[in-house]
Order: sequence, then structure tokens, then C-alpha cells
Amino acid sequence: MNIDFHYGVIYITSRLAGMSPEQAEVVAHSCQYVDDSTKPGILEFAGGETYDRFASAHKMFDYKNAVNAENRVVWAPFHFLPGGQGNTLEEKSICRPDSDIARAMVKRAIEGRSANNGLHRLGIALHVYVDTWAHQGFSGTISKHNIVKSLEGDDHDHATWLAKLKGFLTDIEDRIESDFLDAVSGLGHGAALHFPDMPWAKWKYTNGHGLNIERDNLPDFLQAADMACKVVQGFLHGNSNYVTEAGLGTEAKQALKSILSGNQDHDEHKRLEVLSAAFSKGAIPRFKEDIPKYIAKGDGSWKHAATGITDVNDGETKPAWSDKFENSDYRKFHDAIKEHRFVVTQEILPMHNVRLA
Repeated sequence: MNIDFHYGVIYITSRLAGMSPEQAEVVAHSCQYVDDSTKPGILEFAGGETYDRFASAHKMFDYKNAVNAENRVVWAPFHFLPGGQGNTLEEKSICRPDSDIARAMVKRAIEGRSANNGLHRLGIALHVYVDTWAHQGFSGTISKHNIVKSLEGDDHDHATWLAKLKGFLTDIEDRIESDFLDAVSGLGHGAALHFPDMPWAKWKYTNGHGLNIERDNLPDFLQAADMACKVVQGFLHGNSNYVTEAGLGTEAKQALKSILSGNQDHDEHKRLEVLSAAFSKGAIPRFKEDIPKYIAKGDGSWKHAATGITDVNDGETKPAWSDKFENSDYRKFHDAIKEHRFVVTQEILPMHNVRLA
């Protein structure tokens, strides 16, 4: 999923669930920031203090995407949560919508609601949770399930792009085309382009095991939004059995369906603008307000507020360590990232007979 869902829809569902605007913004920002937190390593302060950060994503063409060990500690726990079904590790590593592992992850986030970074941890868990619907059938490890052959969809621009690529690779089989795309992106659904992330898309393909897969994203995205709302309600009520919560409700679900199905720009940021405009005009029952602006990096970002660093390429400036940093959303998010990664890879996955890190 893209920023229109991870930030926009999660903000809306958090408000519908009963959160204040301030709470919903932290949750939605954390949810989207999972995709934007690409800076790992030690942050050094002017006084000699240090803080360790863990990147929850790699840039699209980062060489690390070709290293399976890196995939297992980044893509698997944060973007392609293993479903734990099957007999082999390859089968168990396939992402499945709303799996037992996904519910166990969400439960742990709800149980940590009283922590000072409980909202951040919730946002991270929601990112992973809703992606189990969008990324289903793919894997965060090297797998034939990530090979995509004979990709077809109802999207004209992507169909045109594929036709041009096939013209360039006239003497190469479909298998090579898919492998090329996977090698370029390194992502679990790289060869499927952006079809898994577009709310309105209907598409189909054949995977590396010869299985014919057909997908209709809209019902999946709506179910993900409804379950996300239940998660937030469970968080607010201290109910780790969140599936018993009310969810979106019929009116809100229908309104969201109307917005998502008609919002078909390929630019995810433009889709977020359309979603925000609809929310501010009262398209969602009970609400008529602006969605706060999201700033990933630079001036006005969480990192800037915590450290004073504005240049995204600045690797030399050493900020002063202070209570401002310790109390910042930036620090709380990164601590939550490390906590999430540990709980998923070292506790939940092994309990479901999956060991990836």
C-alpha cells in the first residue's frame, strides 16, 4: 500500500475509531514512516552520546534488496509478514491476509498501549497488518512466489508500460522479464509493479510455481480498513481481542469505498490529496476536517523536531542530546521499530515455527 492508505486511510479510520486528531496523526505518521525510515546506524551527538537506529525500509534500488539476509530482517517483519502456513520455509514465509501471526503481532501492540511510544508501536503494527492484504501471496524472502509471469490488469498506463518492456525484450521469455523486474526492485511484489498497492486495481498473473492468481484489490483494501478500525478501537478500549470491536460501520465503509474506487491517479501523493479533500468536505460521516500534512524528511519532519537536522543528506552534523530528543516522536518511533522487530522475529515467528532472523 502507498501513502494514501498508510497515512490517509489510517488517519481516517483512527478518527472513526474514537481517537483525537493528535493521537490519529501520531498513529498515521508512524504507519507511513515505516516506508520512509531508510536511515540506519548510529546517530552521534555533540557530547559523545549515541543512539542506534534501525531502517524499516530500503530505497527501491538499494543494493541491500539483493541480499536475502537483509530481506529477512527488513521486508519480512515490516512489509511481507509471513503467514506461517505450509510445510517448507518458503511456504511459511508467504504473506497471508489477517493471518494468526498478524493477529498475534497486533495483540502485542495493543498490550503495549500504556508505553510512552504505544501510539507509535500501534502505527507500525497497522502498517504491517494492512499490508498483509495488499502483499498477500508474495514473500519478504527470495521465492518463486515473487516471480510474476503474464501480468494483466485493468489499468491502461501499466498495460502500456508492459507492452513497451515486452517490445524491448522481444527475444526473451516471460520468465526472464519477470526475473529482470524482480532483480531491479528487490521487493516481494516488484515484478507485479504497483498493482498490489492501487486500491481500485483488478489484475492477474502466474507465479513462479505456475499458479494462476487473480486479485481484486478494492474488497481487500476495504476489509483492511475495517480491521484497522477494529484494532484502534481495541487499543483505545484495552481489548486485545480486537476482532470483537464494531469496526467502520456500514455508512463509513460505503463512503470509503466510493472514494477509493474513484480515486485512480497513479501518483500516490495526488491520491492522498483527493482523499484529504473528501474528508475535509464531509464525505466520511461524522467528520469534516483536514488531514494533517505529512512531512517525511527535512524541515518540519520528526527528525528535524528531534535533532534540528534539516538536510536529508547531512551525515556530519552532530546535534545536542537533550530531553527534547528523548521526548520526541522520532526517538519513540525508532524505539518502537526496534521493539516491533524483536517481538516479530524473535518471539512471534518462532512460536509459529518460522525462523528468519
